[in-house]
Amino acid sequence: MSDVQAALDLIARGTDEIIKLEDLEQRLEAGGTLRVKVGFDPTAPDLHLGHTVIINKMRQFQDLGHTVIFLIGDFTGMIGDPTGKNITRKPLTREEVEANAETYAQQVFKILDRERTEIRFNSEWINKLGSEGMVRLAAKYTVARMLERDDFEKRYRSGEPIAVHEFLYPLAQGYDSVCLEADVEMGGTDQKFNLLVGRHLQQQYGQAPQIIITLPLLEGLDGVQKMSKSLGNYVGITDAPDEMFGKLMSISDELMWRYFDLLSFRGNEELEALRERVAGGENPRDIKFLLCEEIVERFHDRAAALAARENFIARFRQGEMPEDIPEQHYDAGAEGVGIATALSHCGLTASNSEAFRMIQQGGVRIDGEKVSDRSLVLPAGFNGILQVGKRKFCRLQVR
Repeated sequence: MSDVQAALDLIARGTDEIIKLEDLEQRLEAGGTLRVKVGFDPTAPDLHLGHTVIINKMRQFQDLGHTVIFLIGDFTGMIGDPTGKNITRKPLTREEVEANAETYAQQVFKILDRERTEIRFNSEWINKLGSEGMVRLAAKYTVARMLERDDFEKRYRSGEPIAVHEFLYPLAQGYDSVCLEADVEMGGTDQKFNLLVGRHLQQQYGQAPQIIITLPLLEGLDGVQKMSKSLGNYVGITDAPDEMFGKLMSISDELMWRYFDLLSFRGNEELEALRERVAGGENPRDIKFLLCEEIVERFHDRAAALAARENFIARFRQGEMPEDIPEQHYDAGAEGVGIATALSHCGLTASNSEAFRMIQQGGVRIDGEKVSDRSLVLPAGFNGILQVGKRKFCRLQVR
């Protein structure tokens, strides 16, 4: 396999779409260093693993020798991108933007190589446009094309207000690509329209259009809904090592491969070798240990990762947890499910009254932790191991 093909395979792993793949191949074959741009509006600086999918892809580009531009949208963050929303997002103040930007920078360098990362703020060039420059920029795109954006179209058809300044967001994001002379821009699938605006504007300014790479949303621990703090199905990058390790061990064997694709820095050949090991009969749990160790080490250190593994083994395997634990799902909706109902649903108790009695006697555990609250509610997104007594286990996913 050629070096270019190997690079293409690594870049394409876990992506949703590349526009245009043949252009990316040509630029890689031409050699030289690509300028890879990713923009961040510092609106929610407490990151979980779902947020890191695109940052991991940035690191892969760095490892291939390319320049990564971590663009902090301090100007666009004060406009407020309404992507995926049917209402105008409240703009941030300058103070909020600066505080969040600093927090982002501290967190992303747990993944990115600081020495190979170019940090830029888009106020650097947008503030210089002035009113005349902004009018000239706006003249390069039509209202009809702007209303093709899905959320704008829905709001227009339903009579919901669209403020004029919101049209400036995709224009400003596209102008960022012009000023940075980006070869590649990456974003979530919900950013595709904005990324395409960048291609259009680069052509308007006489540049080669950037290659677009969109990445999917990472499923949470439940394997169903996207990872979200509000759903409780997330792994925070600031979680303690034992908590992070335990959460990741709770994912299904099938979801494990999705996490490897989107979160691991292991090469494609190494991942294929791991798949072959499982296909050959090796316990998927032991392969999952490798994923958990890698993630914990990334956000803490090697010693913490090894200690978390040993603590997990001590809590579960030495507690005679069976190799094959039955799995159940419960469609609870937004209200979640009470612990007694969950235990009965899993067949761990014959009734809710027996469940309450076992809780009172200290015989109920969740992921090894004793449950004492009879009114405990397991929220949508919960994914964990319920245990009654010494021999009854069930993995429950609440949807």
